[in-house]
Amino acid sequence: MLIQDGLEHNGKCRPDKIALICERRRFTYAAVDAMANRFAHALIARGLKRGDRVGIYLDNSVEAVIGIYGILKAGGTFVVVNQSTKVDKLSFILRNCQAVGLLTGRNAFAHGTAGKLLSECRDLSFFVTTGSDSTEGTHVCSFDSIQTGFSSEEPSISTIDLDIACLVYTSGSTGEPKGVICDHSSMVFVSNSVMSYLENVESDVILNVLPLSASYGLYQVLMTFTFGGTLVLENSFAYPVAILQRIAEEGVTGFAGVPTMYSVLVQMDLRGFDLSSLRYITNAAAALPPSHIEQLITKLPGVRIYSMYGQTETKRTLYLPPSQLRNRLDSVGIAIPGTEVWIEGPDGSRLGPNEVGELVVRGRHVMRGYWQDPQATAARFRPGTVPGERIYYTGDLFRTDEEGYFYFVARKDDVIKTRGEKVAPNEIENILHRIPGVLEAVVLGVPDDTLGEAVKVVLVVDKVFGLNHHDVLTYLRSRVEDYAMPKYIEFRDELPKTSSGKLLRRLLR
Repeated sequence: MLIQDGLEHNGKCRPDKIALICERRRFTYAAVDAMANRFAHALIARGLKRGDRVGIYLDNSVEAVIGIYGILKAGGTFVVVNQSTKVDKLSFILRNCQAVGLLTGRNAFAHGTAGKLLSECRDLSFFVTTGSDSTEGTHVCSFDSIQTGFSSEEPSISTIDLDIACLVYTSGSTGEPKGVICDHSSMVFVSNSVMSYLENVESDVILNVLPLSASYGLYQVLMTFTFGGTLVLENSFAYPVAILQRIAEEGVTGFAGVPTMYSVLVQMDLRGFDLSSLRYITNAAAALPPSHIEQLITKLPGVRIYSMYGQTETKRTLYLPPSQLRNRLDSVGIAIPGTEVWIEGPDGSRLGPNEVGELVVRGRHVMRGYWQDPQATAARFRPGTVPGERIYYTGDLFRTDEEGYFYFVARKDDVIKTRGEKVAPNEIENILHRIPGVLEAVVLGVPDDTLGEAVKVVLVVDKVFGLNHHDVLTYLRSRVEDYAMPKYIEFRDELPKTSSGKLLRRLLR
């Protein structure tokens, strides 16, 4: 099965159903499928060959969605790059994946971006631009002209499920992005696995504010178009009130978020919004503090809350069944359906309950590795017990309880070694989140000549509460060990994050 099969099936079986709502425009499955077909024919006419990479450098938009499916229908591989990415990094990504084309906005030409990319990316041969006054030329065609100048019939292209569907670029500890290789087979498998535990049905209406450049946001599109639901695509969570109103207006049943969004929601009075249609919410990118989960349970009675864990390299790894939420607030659950996970010690032995080690993942959702980076691939994607199989070493430390539920402890690199003791930042962060007025909390180690590493706390707080250093230290002193007490406390207006909401700890050190 291929990713685009879901759209094509629903285009035939549910042609008049609304598939996509974006910028107040509504598109049926038949319309989305036809637009993607036209885009595919345009790419083929430009000489796109099977497996060629095409970049998408747009905000969440109709054109971005059509671009994804059009590239797949043409037999290509799509690479979505967040539009907040600076041109030097964009150039690196396009060079690294040898992209032959780029779907982008007309501003790329107004600001000279296109010329820079053409001069630096030797494989780049054409642009498709969006906007009513898009430029046309030898290297350029407009999205609108494609929609009026090419056939809406499905192109005849041979693709199998082992072909590469997309590259998702993630920033490593050095900040240099790596392209995770995702084939159709792995992506279809993980979509079906996640849909099974979320119990998605064709009547579901999914609201997505997450960037399509990150796998969490991308899969909201792929899964919705697979089970035949309706996707409400928004560009950001910058205006929470507007998003809550959209949930009421469109009868949204599923919402995907990250901790930064939920930290805003728990501070709001939600009683003025009609959220009665909401069936479930999900959290990924980072663990939700238990205190926030408790508040969400109170504020959203009857809504299923799914705590989840995953990395781009496996998309999704663990989920906590909502029935277990109240008993295991700080757990991220069990393996997603059809997969296997365990915890290994440094010697490769499997560890038992309450022992801390590295989480290892096995299943068809383990992606193919990193594009043109065999060294990094070999470090994380290692041979399994089945000949030819690869398993994934996450670099994250976990433990399990007696019933096999998994608990995140820390990234290997984030464990703080101070005074000869080890401190798991996540444990201190959960305590800090219980202080009234704390919106976000990060704990990290910084070099110290005497301690080895000193504990540093960085907080984002609601200024109404007037929190200061003394308040924080007083709260912690009766709740954490002496060696885990922070030497430094810093208050910030915001924390540095990736476009998908993941914290950039290296920028806080």
